[in-house]
Amino acid sequence: METKKIVKWILRFLLLLMLYFPIWILGTIVMGDLMPDQPSEPGLMDEGIALLLLGIVNTGLIIGLIMTSRWNGWRLALVLGLAYYGSFTFLTQIESWYFLSETSVPPPLLPRLFLMGLSIPLIYIPLAILICGKWKKREDFNDQSNGPSLPIKELLLKLGIIAVIYLIVYWLAGYFIAWQNPELREFYGSPGEIKPFFSHTIDTFINTPSLLLLQLFRGVIFALIALLILRGSKVSLWQTAFLVGLLFGIPHLVHILPNPLMSLASVRFSHMVETASSSFIFGWIVVWIFRGYHFEGKDKF
Repeated sequence: METKKIVKWILRFLLLLMLYFPIWILGTIVMGDLMPDQPSEPGLMDEGIALLLLGIVNTGLIIGLIMTSRWNGWRLALVLGLAYYGSFTFLTQIESWYFLSETSVPPPLLPRLFLMGLSIPLIYIPLAILICGKWKKREDFNDQSNGPSLPIKELLLKLGIIAVIYLIVYWLAGYFIAWQNPELREFYGSPGEIKPFFSHTIDTFINTPSLLLLQLFRGVIFALIALLILRGSKVSLWQTAFLVGLLFGIPHLVHILPNPLMSLASVRFSHMVETASSSFIFGWIVVWIFRGYHFEGKDKF
């Protein structure tokens, strides 16, 4: 019986992996011929292997999020679709808008970047829920409780705390990892020697306060995404934190691929190390802060 179950899940995984690529490619069709002709340096590995790796990782993540949720059907599809689109597309592309709209991302291309990410949450995730057998509610699972309540004042306070923490994590990782790369500094218009941390921080926040506001906003959206997963999770808190960390960190692995919008390989690599690591850690922090809203309210790390 156990062997049959393992074989069944292997076949499900392979089917979902095969479905992932055409559905992902379907999303890229909206780009048309708007991608710039700027040649891109090769990625970290062969492009075919990199695409396969990303497909495996994304398929595994989506299956994990589906099977650890106490929700089913359209409710699960809506929650995971919002969470996935928010992490993989919305939060990444608003940075493209902020940092690249005046350099490598022409105005007609920008809205297409947001549309490109819709095929996975709208098509793939509902199919994955169906294939994983989670479309219909199990009769033996009692889901009468919605978990601990959410006092609005406490929620707003936690969102504010998380936004500030995100800004700190983002800034520390950005400076001590990505900003140490001279090619990256030049790519963003700051060639030459690196400024000391505090001088760089003060200058940036004084001259570009919009960056501060953007990252606080992103911190709030990250928190709401984590809360969606946490409220529906039926597994332990540390397992939930691990999945949320992956949900936040995996989108940045795309930097292993060539990208004409960020053509220098060293810039992509620095960003990948910076954002994947810091986002994964931040996911754990958010779940810890929101731990009282977990369905298994008494569960601890």
